[in-house]
Amino acid sequence: MASQPRDVQETIATSPEPSDPFTDLPRGEWRDVFFALPEHVREVLVADMDRAQLETFIDRLDPDEVTDVLGYADEETREALLATLDARRREKIDFLLSFDPESAAGLMSLDYVTVDGNRDFSGVIERVRRFEERTDRVPTIFVTDGDELLGELPGAALSVADPQTESITDYVRETPHVRYDRDDEEVLDVFRRNRERSVAVLDEEEDILGVIHADDLLMLVEQARGETLYEFTGVDEEESVLDGPGEKVRRRYKWLILNLGTAFMAAAVVGLFESTIAAVAILAAYMPVVAGMGGNAGTQAMAVTVRGISLNEVSLNTGKRVVVNEVIAGAVNGLITGALVAVIAIAFSFAEFGILLGAVIGISMVANLVIAGFFGAITPLLLDRLGLDPATSATIFITTATDVLGFFVFLGLAQAILL
Repeated sequence: MASQPRDVQETIATSPEPSDPFTDLPRGEWRDVFFALPEHVREVLVADMDRAQLETFIDRLDPDEVTDVLGYADEETREALLATLDARRREKIDFLLSFDPESAAGLMSLDYVTVDGNRDFSGVIERVRRFEERTDRVPTIFVTDGDELLGELPGAALSVADPQTESITDYVRETPHVRYDRDDEEVLDVFRRNRERSVAVLDEEEDILGVIHADDLLMLVEQARGETLYEFTGVDEEESVLDGPGEKVRRRYKWLILNLGTAFMAAAVVGLFESTIAAVAILAAYMPVVAGMGGNAGTQAMAVTVRGISLNEVSLNTGKRVVVNEVIAGAVNGLITGALVAVIAIAFSFAEFGILLGAVIGISMVANLVIAGFFGAITPLLLDRLGLDPATSATIFITTATDVLGFFVFLGLAQAILL
């Protein structure tokens, strides 16, 4: 093929690339923005960037971060980008890419050094200095007895210890560890139990493979919270904001049908009191208030209980106190909000129903918030005992309970007192 004239080449080289919201950002912000995004959005971004943009992006990343980015690329692009790296970085990244990205090894970095427990402080300082010169990173210092991991040596010990009278084992602190093939949920459990700065990753022979730092785990926690938020609302966690309407319908319609079924249950209860509503039409205006307050209170109780379950703070066997506390809180909140609604009902209702209608609404509010507290706490505990995800399905049962029982109490009291 004939070569293009120089002026044409220069025109092509200087032609502006299509605008992209991510690559239009200052390059110094690419890393922070990219790793703050949900996983499915990162995948779309990597697919949309050309090789030159990806090469520029990964050039400023650490090996474990490069591994994450390349995990979203196709094999051809991955190999092409690896070929642009220097030998040392390529070796590290090849090593990290060999592991499941959702395992402990997929989360780890190689920013660590190991030292023997018999080594003196000057030897440790020299080892750390060489690592920093080579990588521009401060390593985690793991101490071993030659075979077994003894723990972590805090970096501060290198500046405060007296090398003449103290040994490095005097400053070693126990560090949690996890097998390289454990999934990310187990790594999160280790972090929650220990609250340490780092977790060591070991192979089958108990040798150190890498280190997982707290900031890596916190990113994982944020992802887990985002997934739970999706589950609360009945949206698939893999759904993207860029998905077309057909895909959105496919991911959501089952939840909506299930909610529709529970709505018919509430409607059936309302139908039982059709004559009461016809006789006291003002009741219809307050039904959404009673149902809405119950639903909100139930969701609050559920959120606190699900968080306690996820942190291993509570289970069905130890949940009696949680349920009692939520019921009492519901009763007190019901008295407060019920009194407010009762005053409003008395002020704006027909004279013939004034005080009695206020009493009906106030009592109903207390009852429904007690119901919400009870079901909001007990439902997640029961679902967890049955091996089901309480974050995914608890809301439907709680909303059904507060709507059905709340309407039954409200309309039943109205029929008994006002007619």
